Amino acid sequence: MSSNLPPDAPLPMRPGPETPLPGPGIPAIKQLPDESDAIAIQVQQVLQHTSQTLVLAESCTAGLIAATLGRIPGVSAVLAGSAVVYQVETKAAWLGVSRSLLDDPGPVSREVAEEMASRVLAFTPHASVALSITGHLGPEAPRELDGVAWCAVAVRGGAVTATRLQLSCESPDACPPPAAVVTVPPAVRRRRQVDAVRQALQFLHGELVRRT
Repeated sequence: MSSNLPPDAPLPMRPGPETPLPGPGIPAIKQLPDESDAIAIQVQQVLQHTSQTLVLAESCTAGLIAATLGRIPGVSAVLAGSAVVYQVETKAAWLGVSRSLLDDPGPVSREVAEEMASRVLAFTPHASVALSITGHLGPEAPRELDGVAWCAVAVRGGAVTATRLQLSCESPDACPPPAAVVTVPPAVRRRRQVDAVRQALQFLHGELVRRT
């Protein structure tokens, strides 16, 4: 079947599984592909309703929380940005996280998560709330830290709260077996990162609602 399109014309978009065809009374908008996007919209709505601006400090999620929020149209009104502080040295250099805390109890800890949130908020004067996350996705993780993340929320003029996240492998069969040092396949690492985004946004939403 021949096409009348010129050679340099863009190909027409084909609807995927997330994109419904428009019909009577149905706007042609993209449906949410996963739970994280739905929670992100709830976060955006609470921030907008309470006239707050969010800033992020991300380690193990490597900017994925900001990217998830960034898919929402108009989110720039409530999202200041994200500091991706993946390495220990970057946490100290960019945010001024205490090197003594980074040594003990270490980067994956309540104390470091709380300081990350407090520091990124201090460095962003036009933001009113901060979310931080630091964790160990694997591989080569100590057993006690494998799949563990810490998340903290700081509110300007208020207390800093933190929670420990146990990141999901989706099924027990997918999780690595017990060992002193755990090696995980890339697929598990990816699932844990996605789950970290979901759980972090859930924690943030709960804190925002609780403080309103």
